[in-house]
Amino acid sequence: MGQAHDAAVRTGVTVILPDDRAVAAVDVRGGAPGTRETDALAPENLVEAIDAVLLSGGSVYGLAAGDGVVGRLGAQGRGYGLTGRAGVPLSPVVPGAILYDLANGGDKTWGEEPPYRRLGREALLAAGLEITLGTAGAGYGAMAGSLKGGTGTASVVTLDGMTVGALACVNSYGAVVAPGSRSFWAAPYEMGDEFGGLGGCDLKAAPDDWGQAKVNPGDRMNTTIACVATDVALTPAQAKRLAIMAQDGLTRAIRPIHAPFDGDVVFALSTGRQPLRGGDFTVTRLGALAADVLARAVARGVYEATPWPGTSIRCWRDL
Repeated sequence: MGQAHDAAVRTGVTVILPDDRAVAAVDVRGGAPGTRETDALAPENLVEAIDAVLLSGGSVYGLAAGDGVVGRLGAQGRGYGLTGRAGVPLSPVVPGAILYDLANGGDKTWGEEPPYRRLGREALLAAGLEITLGTAGAGYGAMAGSLKGGTGTASVVTLDGMTVGALACVNSYGAVVAPGSRSFWAAPYEMGDEFGGLGGCDLKAAPDDWGQAKVNPGDRMNTTIACVATDVALTPAQAKRLAIMAQDGLTRAIRPIHAPFDGDVVFALSTGRQPLRGGDFTVTRLGALAADVLARAVARGVYEATPWPGTSIRCWRDL
């Protein structure tokens, strides 16, 4: 994973870079999504694997971050190719999704040169095994309800050796904590004290009481974009089921979610490092685990969020 941000603009980019081309799928649930190359991931279509996944701030401008990623990967000789002829470049497949952070007070007077192509390339060049949580990457400019949003990760390894991980960039309309409480809706799935260890005893809400949700959601101003991944070999159709089931993690962690003015998108990756054993039952296990880890990733992104430099934006730690 690689990240880059521009503090003056209050925006950023996250790139998920598999070691090799990976089977991928996507599930779009929000009513106002912004995406790149998601149609290519349909199981009935030609391309069965991708080279990277892009998550970006910047609304429609952020889609240009994919150009920076594609350009760099193509120069490295990575991508999909049909001809194999000399002089014909490969075509890196980089699906992506964006969140809206244009109204967060950063300097958006970029004219005809938005920073996203540059940020996409910088995020790719920074790719490694470590990642900064909270106010970083595509979650740099994000707000989670009325609290500072951010980037979170979580993972689990099963007793029989399957790995499932998740990364979320949380810019939700809905709240991640229960009304009148500091407890995360994702509390039942917490491992250790990764987001405060407060437990779930305060998880209650009256009808229409959304607590720390945004007072005015605005048009296309909210989105949680995420990626889940497993090392188990999946077909494109099975990866699609993984993405569908993983969306339940957003439902567990954010209230409300998938609204008309949200753009929620979840990608799923399979690196295929180990075979699928157990057929559809194992796919079911992976989907349930993906929902759990995605809920945890959402909470961790908000738990670790800090104010932008020079601001006093409200964070979870201020509750």
